[in-house]
Amino acid sequence: MSILSVYPDSSPEVPNKVLTHHDDIASTLAEHGVRFERRQASVFEGDAVAAHSEQVDSLMTEQGYVSHAVLSHEDEYQGLGDEYVLEAQELCWFVAGRGQVNLHIEGYVYAIVCEKHDLVVIPAGTRRWVDLGEHPRCVAIRLFSGDARFAYTGDAIAQLYPRLDD
Repeated sequence: MSILSVYPDSSPEVPNKVLTHHDDIASTLAEHGVRFERRQASVFEGDAVAAHSEQVDSLMTEQGYVSHAVLSHEDEYQGLGDEYVLEAQELCWFVAGRGQVNLHIEGYVYAIVCEKHDLVVIPAGTRRWVDLGEHPRCVAIRLFSGDARFAYTGDAIAQLYPRLDD
């Protein structure tokens, strides 16, 4: 089940809102320019991009994405657990397992537990971090509208909030 927990950035102990209904999550995130939707993912073994090539090609063509990467429990995703920012818009589509995408927007942290079929589009310049949990089981296809290099903010906020397995 997808879950959105909203925390004031000054109070990481208890969220002031927890949502589990897809439409509520989508409308709350949309208020900040973040898109949240469901997109069918195939069962696959091996290369996630190859298994979803038709949908990836369509998203890249229709929405102007220029590059892609795979976020996986099998790969090193070191560094994404600290708050960072991208200069490009990012689409993150969970095609297996689950992970937590955390967005730091206007004095709040939006912690989104995403599962297979969840797709989140994060505007360029949004502060964020990702948590795949203590025992990661996740594959997500990430598409970028431009340069996919990230810059750390230097803020230790990610260490203050509940992790995916908490």
